[in-house]
Amino acid sequence: MEIEHKNQNNNNYEDIIDLFEINYVYENKPIKRTLNEPNLENRQFLLENLKKKILNISECELKKNSNQIVFGDGNTNSPIMIIGEGPGQKEDEMGKPFVGDAGLLLNRMLQSINIKRPKVYITNVVNYRPPNNRKPETSEINKYSIFLREHISIIDPKILILMGSTAMEALYGQTLKISKERGIWKELIVNQKTYLTILTFHPAYLLRQPDQKKFSWVDLKMIRKKLDELKINI
Repeated sequence: MEIEHKNQNNNNYEDIIDLFEINYVYENKPIKRTLNEPNLENRQFLLENLKKKILNISECELKKNSNQIVFGDGNTNSPIMIIGEGPGQKEDEMGKPFVGDAGLLLNRMLQSINIKRPKVYITNVVNYRPPNNRKPETSEINKYSIFLREHISIIDPKILILMGSTAMEALYGQTLKISKERGIWKELIVNQKTYLTILTFHPAYLLRQPDQKKFSWVDLKMIRKKLDELKINI
């Protein structure tokens, strides 16, 4: 009787298994353990697509008065993304962000914490030069912030460095003052993902107000410390 009972249980177990119709496929491939694993080719495709969207913007005074788009520069796979304000004259001529005097200062700032510029990714809030290098208007910031958020999602950095009040306004709104908010680590949600963010002064501002460099140096040391804490090699 006991043997018959065990056989009956085995038969029932096999019947239940059959109901699920499980099919296993064995492949000699490594298991993918993360969702949405970064794909450089896909990232480049998405960046080109985003660039086309910006090129196709209509009724934009910035675009009408610029020579060309200034999209981004650097390592698209970098854990650090730097966001500035907008292109100046040199940037408009060369089609790359931060290549004028402010760009030279940015390079030295990065070098001071042992980061080489080609290791980071750099862009601006607006991708066309404002006339006479004026600050972008709120309506312009709002228009381009949509593209900026998509840009952030594509690069998907570990750390965002926002340089200047325009970058702060584009991602946090007008209610904050950079003099009070700089040097504080914040969390920023972009397209349902949280990014570690720090605000600091724009290099162009530091050229006009060199006495403020001491505060930027504090911010830079905080960035270096955070990179070390998170064990981010760059």
